[in-house]
Amino acid sequence: MKLTTITNISLDGVMQGLGGADEDRRGGFERGGWALPLFGTDKEGATFVEEVYQRADAFLFGRLTYEIFARYWGVMEDSGNPIATALNTRPKYVASTTLAEPSWANTTILSGDVAAAIRELKAKPGGELQVHGSGNLVRWLFDNQLVDEITLLIYPIVIGQGTRLFPDSGPDIALDLVDSRVTPRGVTIQVYRPTGRPQYATANATP
Repeated sequence: MKLTTITNISLDGVMQGLGGADEDRRGGFERGGWALPLFGTDKEGATFVEEVYQRADAFLFGRLTYEIFARYWGVMEDSGNPIATALNTRPKYVASTTLAEPSWANTTILSGDVAAAIRELKAKPGGELQVHGSGNLVRWLFDNQLVDEITLLIYPIVIGQGTRLFPDSGPDIALDLVDSRVTPRGVTIQVYRPTGRPQYATANATP
């Protein structure tokens, strides 16, 4: 399976609290729910996201996103919603050293040598091992060069506070653009594949 990350971010890179005012108030974040007014009325964007979930053979989460998803999607097992169906019927893995008893069926906790466990999952046949949200985990996956493909849904909004996908200091990554589209509500969908480290030009002195 290839490991893919799917992240909703604002134009200034914020990924915190997109789903609701009380979804994630860590650090005093007060601007939650910023994605829904745009994406909730965007049929093309919603169709794209549903198709993404259908491609998944398994899901990988950090603990916080897992618990948010379990509270929301985990109670929609028989709703007929295609995202809920994918999440409730396919294997879920959580990278956590503190989660002891997962509440969501078909969940496996990854602890100890998490990198080795994820490499074993990636070595299995199948389509995609998808990571949704899970900012700390995504940054760790980049640090350990475990990401095969990145999908960013970039919203035309500046949040001005909150946790960003990429830290102020971290690894440098070169990317190939695989796909790009814009929905009617102005959400830009970009798909990239990491290609190693970037090349840097050396400035030549003007004669």
